[in-house]
Amino acid sequence: MTFFDGYDGAGFFDEMFDDGSQVRGHYRDLASRIRELNPDELAQRERLRDTIFRTQGITFTVYGDDEGVERTFPMDLCPRIIPADEWELLERGLIQRVTALNRFLEDLYAGERAAVRDGVVPRWLIGSSDGFCREAFGIQVPHGARCVVAGIDLVRDGDGTYRVLEDNLRNPSGISYVLENRAAMTRVLPVVFRRYRIRPVDHYGMLLFRALRSIAPPAAGEDPTVVVLTPGVHNSAYFEHVFLARQMGVELVEGPDLVVDEHVVYMRTTRGLQRVDVIYRRIDDDFLDPVVLRPDSALGVPGLLSAMRSGNVTIANALGNGVADDKAVYPFVPDLVRYYLDEEPILPNVETYLLWDDDQRAEVLARLPELVVKPVGESGGYGMLIGPEASDDEIATFRQRVEDDPRGYIAQEVVSLSRHPTLVGDRFAGRHVDLRPFVISGETTEAIPGGLTRVALREGSLVVNSSQGGGSKDTWVLEPGL
Repeated sequence: MTFFDGYDGAGFFDEMFDDGSQVRGHYRDLASRIRELNPDELAQRERLRDTIFRTQGITFTVYGDDEGVERTFPMDLCPRIIPADEWELLERGLIQRVTALNRFLEDLYAGERAAVRDGVVPRWLIGSSDGFCREAFGIQVPHGARCVVAGIDLVRDGDGTYRVLEDNLRNPSGISYVLENRAAMTRVLPVVFRRYRIRPVDHYGMLLFRALRSIAPPAAGEDPTVVVLTPGVHNSAYFEHVFLARQMGVELVEGPDLVVDEHVVYMRTTRGLQRVDVIYRRIDDDFLDPVVLRPDSALGVPGLLSAMRSGNVTIANALGNGVADDKAVYPFVPDLVRYYLDEEPILPNVETYLLWDDDQRAEVLARLPELVVKPVGESGGYGMLIGPEASDDEIATFRQRVEDDPRGYIAQEVVSLSRHPTLVGDRFAGRHVDLRPFVISGETTEAIPGGLTRVALREGSLVVNSSQGGGSKDTWVLEPGL
């Protein structure tokens, strides 16, 4: 008997097993090591993992959860492994996509709006986006790096083809779990970890810090001051904010810690005011500056936009990025790649329907029980209709919502997400996974090897978000030649 006995990999693309139920070559050493373990040894490793996560305080918050404010983030013991040649393709596709998105945002807010003028993206669609921010017009960002950190959600379909599901260009979360998962796996499965040559991820803090320094205003000089701006301890990603500030060796601040004087941002310290040059903000656009944006915001800094517009501080990610990750703009990203880079997109989108188009809306309404419908402004897996799992009442509700607000929704074909062996009780069972790689832009653009593999812990579920009960896996990208 082994932990894989009875494992059913049929019906979906399985990351570890091929169609003949044979272990894929790059998983062979891992599967062999797991088969060597007995139940007591496996349980001991689970306890070690839980102790590490509890001690490190690796948590996230589920809003509205009656069980408590914070949870320990679940990490499965069976890592995902990506061969070098597969990653090489993903890496090129990710850099290509983020480069085009940065070019689009720079063109839109600080350029001549050529893509809109030339009809690549409809003008009215941009103007009607909740993420579009007129206050961002004319604000320059060094190197055009408006998405310093981008999280691009990928899924693998039934044929094993990677497809982009969503772009996250505002405040993508999850990198802290990538690094903590890796640190934990080196202790939980040290033998198998040493059998592989795995590309490191622990340089993320250095790369982010270097990118943030590179976008400092010219007046900052050779040693700009960088801070991380958090909404505070009650935010779902507060652990990550603390983690990133520690990784970069910079101050973690909240709005009241900063003050603007004569269009310059300062941080209050025990030694007096200290000038701030770059703010890696983890609060939403609307809350950044109560003078210009939401007047009831207690999270932001009065006068911050005037400092940005004066060129005295740079905010990352830039104001107004939400227009480019609006789900109704997502179908146009392949055209933006062609327009700005004169290249064919390396990573395809999931087939998507625009519900403001009369013909596409009619087709979708006739096929609602077969499709996924998403509101364009939601994230975290909230507010979706998964047609094959929905009741008649839910389908009727969404039909009405789409008819009332066709601009507010998109529909997508259901993707048969790939599955990965995941420990459930005392056996491994197939659970659906996605992948969120992180791309850093400053003077250059590069992707961190791997990313956050999210796993739907509930059998059959396609929703992998941690806020919806999902977990994660360490993601190993192998060195070339293995």
